[in-house]
Amino acid sequence: MKIYIKFLISIFFKSFLYVSLIAFCLVFIMNMLTELEFFKETNIGIYFTLLLTFLNSPSMIYEMFPFIFLISTQLFFIKLFNNNQLEVFKYSGLKNSTILIIIGSFSVIIGIVIILTFYNLSASFKNFYLEKKSQYTSDQKYLAVITKNGLWIKDEIDEKIYIINSVEIENNYLINNFITEFDSNYTVLRNIRSEKIDITQNNWQIFNAKIYNKNNYEVEKILELKSNFDFKRIKSLYSNLSSLNIFQLFELKKNYKKLNYSLTEINLQLLKLLSYPINLLLITIFSALIMFKVKRLNTTTIKISFGLFLSVIIYYINNFFLVMGNTEKIPIMLAVFTPLIILSLINIFMSYRINEK
Repeated sequence: MKIYIKFLISIFFKSFLYVSLIAFCLVFIMNMLTELEFFKETNIGIYFTLLLTFLNSPSMIYEMFPFIFLISTQLFFIKLFNNNQLEVFKYSGLKNSTILIIIGSFSVIIGIVIILTFYNLSASFKNFYLEKKSQYTSDQKYLAVITKNGLWIKDEIDEKIYIINSVEIENNYLINNFITEFDSNYTVLRNIRSEKIDITQNNWQIFNAKIYNKNNYEVEKILELKSNFDFKRIKSLYSNLSSLNIFQLFELKKNYKKLNYSLTEINLQLLKLLSYPINLLLITIFSALIMFKVKRLNTTTIKISFGLFLSVIIYYINNFFLVMGNTEKIPIMLAVFTPLIILSLINIFMSYRINEK
């Protein structure tokens, strides 16, 4: 590797680590305040709060990486501007486009490493965080999961416990269901089998319910059952996909298919992961081109502020398209790649005559 490549990568990587450290400190402090507020009426130790804060921080840092790359690129160029190193490179025959290629390629490599290591680690931390924190929420008595055997729900209401297994979800109906009803001591009271349950509201409508009690059974045309779950709540089971690593996402997708459950949210998450290194590349190039445009500004604060302003704009554009994709207003491919295409076109336009800057 040539010396100037090592030099440029070294400066860029140091800027990246510096910004990442500052971002982590800010996120950690904000998380700490949030956890303290959450547990203000609960008698728990400070060490548990610190543990939860630490576990939740990496997933937030992952979401901030595009901004971290944008600011890191700015710091990288500010250092080159301040030391007049860009002029030295220019007189040595090193083009601006070559510098863009070097830091852009390095950002892709870091992006791949982030996806393969940091993301999976942060997902594991997030999952552990949710598991620990859920013990102190009002939802701890009931839960729902999707496995290869379908949808499983544990529900506790009116001093009775229900274990529900459904093979499939079709619109707002649970298909092919088996319900076991227990008392508070987990003594079986009755079993219910039904081909179809309407879960539009919390009062479930169980159609043609075959009710087993000991060795006898009876059939009720419509049986009502109160539940803490409705279709809206079940639909948002895995709204926090950041707690699942890549392998768990693929496993969940396979289980969703068996259950006839909507794959939109999972496919969107997987596409975001697939395009993540490209996103970081485009953000890095965009930030670099902006710095070439504003290098005549003497105030570093203005340059950084301008970068933060652009970060906010990029964030809201991305978020707008992701919401549109998640609500199925537009195809998820369009939701993920439209912001990237827009950013690519902007980069192409701004890179015109870049070697003359």
